[in-house]
Amino acid sequence: MTFVVIRLRSPVNIDKKREDTLKFLRLTRVNHCTVVPSTPNIKGMLKKVKDIVSWGEIESEVLSTMLKTRSNIKDGLTDKMVNDHTGYETVEDFAEAVISGKEDISCIDGLKNLFRMHPPKGGHRGIKKPFKSGGSLGYCGKEINSLLNRMIGPEYNDKKGEE
Repeated sequence: MTFVVIRLRSPVNIDKKREDTLKFLRLTRVNHCTVVPSTPNIKGMLKKVKDIVSWGEIESEVLSTMLKTRSNIKDGLTDKMVNDHTGYETVEDFAEAVISGKEDISCIDGLKNLFRMHPPKGGHRGIKKPFKSGGSLGYCGKEINSLLNRMIGPEYNDKKGEE
């Protein structure tokens, strides 16, 4: 199982221990997103910063869209790049391998496990309340995928509406 973690709150009034935990998770700015494995150490880190981030289980089609549109590679990740650097044919196959834990995102040269996302279209449910109380913070489960789809950006959402 693999989690996706999104930083929702700013560093103002956050103690040093939590800020260091966010640095270990590579979440240094608001709306930054990263994909992490579901290990006991990571779960402990997420519990520590539950009032600052949102996390849940990512689906393969959302991860493949993020790799194509929001990765740090200039024109996005392509099937040819994935085929050249890994044994997978398409970005979708590579995304499924990352989610199952067989591959790591950083196995492709130049690709970082950091996604700079847009603010969500339509806004957050609230960044001061936990998810169970009607907000966006903490563990969201599969609902994190709808938030990610709204954060991918207008250029993808417009194309998705045309199809």
